[in-house]
Amino acid sequence: MDRTIDVPEYPTDGGGLRFAWDDGFEIEVVAGSTEVIIKANAAGLTSLARHLLTLAQDGVRPGAHLHLTADQEIDSAVDLILERAPETSE
Repeated sequence: MDRTIDVPEYPTDGGGLRFAWDDGFEIEVVAGSTEVIIKANAAGLTSLARHLLTLAQDGVRPGAHLHLTADQEIDSAVDLILERAPETSE
């Protein structure tokens, strides 16, 4: 099955990143002492994929991030932060 995900284009005019959510998304994050579990329905997984692809776009600076707040965007006792890291040379 092929799936297409529309990713909001990174604005070159200095505007901020735009993150889009699929209707009905549900995301749960459980952080244990040795693992983190991210559990989501299809809409939640698609939304997370879109957020990661948004951060991966050319021009997005290191440190740009999306902060998912516990008991707001996600069902969790802890926040989840998706952040763009600097590129490393190999």
